[in-house]
Amino acid sequence: MKAVIQRVSSCSVTVEDEVTGQINDGFLILLGVENGDTQSQADKLCDKIAGLRVFTDENDKMNLSLGDIDGEVLVVSNFTLCANCRKGRRPNFEAAARPETAEPLYEYFCERMKKNGIRKVEKGIFGADMKVSLLNDGPVTIVIDTKDLA
Repeated sequence: MKAVIQRVSSCSVTVEDEVTGQINDGFLILLGVENGDTQSQADKLCDKIAGLRVFTDENDKMNLSLGDIDGEVLVVSNFTLCANCRKGRRPNFEAAARPETAEPLYEYFCERMKKNGIRKVEKGIFGADMKVSLLNDGPVTIVIDTKDLA
C-alpha cells in the first residue's frame, strides 16, 4: 500500500461537477492499493499517518499530529501510485490490486482513520474520474510505502 500525504489548508474532490469530499486543515491522502496488501498493512499505515507530527506548534516547529490540531482527512483512491516505470515510457500498472480487492481495502482504510480518532474523514469515489483541488500547506508532502514500515 502506498500513500502520498499532503498537508493542506483545504482541499476537495469533485466527480462530474459534484463535490464528493471536502476538508479544511489536515491531510489529503492519495492511496494506492497493491496486489497482496492486507488490512494489517492498512492498520499500520493509518496509525503512522494519524501520528505524523508535521503540523506546526506555537514555536513554528513541526511537532503536532492530526489529533493535536483536530485535523481532517480526505482520502482519494489512486491506482497510478502503483505504477512501474522501469521500462519504456508507458507505465505498467500490474502491481495495482484489482478493483474487487482494492475497493474494500480503501473503504477499510477510511474507516480505520476514523477509529484513530480523526473526526472528519471524507473521500472521493473509488474508480471515478476525479478532480482534486488543494491548497498545500508548506508545502509538506510525504510518501509512505507499507513495505518500508516496521
